[in-house]
Amino acid sequence: MQIYVDKIFLDNYVEEISTRFNYEIVFEKPYTKNYLIYDTNGLSFILGSNNTTKLINVNFMRGKLGWRLKRADHESNLKKALGRTKNPLVIFDATAGLLSDSMIFLSLGHKVVAVEQSKIIFLLVDDAIKRAKNEIPFLKNINLINANSLDIYKSSQELFDIVYLDPMYPISKKNIKKSGDLDSLRSILEIENILYEENSLINSFMEEDYQKLILKRPLKAKKLHSNINYQVKGKSTRFDIYL
Repeated sequence: MQIYVDKIFLDNYVEEISTRFNYEIVFEKPYTKNYLIYDTNGLSFILGSNNTTKLINVNFMRGKLGWRLKRADHESNLKKALGRTKNPLVIFDATAGLLSDSMIFLSLGHKVVAVEQSKIIFLLVDDAIKRAKNEIPFLKNINLINANSLDIYKSSQELFDIVYLDPMYPISKKNIKKSGDLDSLRSILEIENILYEENSLINSFMEEDYQKLILKRPLKAKKLHSNINYQVKGKSTRFDIYL
């Protein structure tokens, strides 16, 4: 993977990424379809396919993520799934992605350990955190890790109040028009040769010890396990809760 950067923007941060992930820094626009770019907008990913290119940049202060954060008080179903508590929860987000739900957890005062296996997605989100941390103080309460989430969970000495699983929804005729972000994430996983097996991940966590596990699913999706303790249902999404 290459990181395209103008020499005037080259800094220690880019060099650290290059060293850690063995990515090549280039000063001329790559001929490859897919590459990272670092400029005034921070770190972005250029995703190319079928004569089209898409720029992917994560920003917690504007766009979909920013809008959702401003409406955090309206996330009633997510709050119900977490349950009432006087003290901050420690939540293990095993499918970090773009942190869309973890940002809500943080805004509610909870602490989050979020794990993302994709190096590219991890870097985009990590960069977004760095850019927003001065504007969004609760970002100090997240620990973002690039690794296999099951491996991290098994080796962790921390006691988590909740394990949160939000696997990518299967694309259907109804949601295909709204699947832009999901399509991009799927494409990135394919580029990195990461085999994403939703049921395998869920089943593996089901076999682990946990206090409470929340599985986010499409409303009408079939139950993956019969031992659900209770559900919280919205218009298009439900949360299956296991204790």
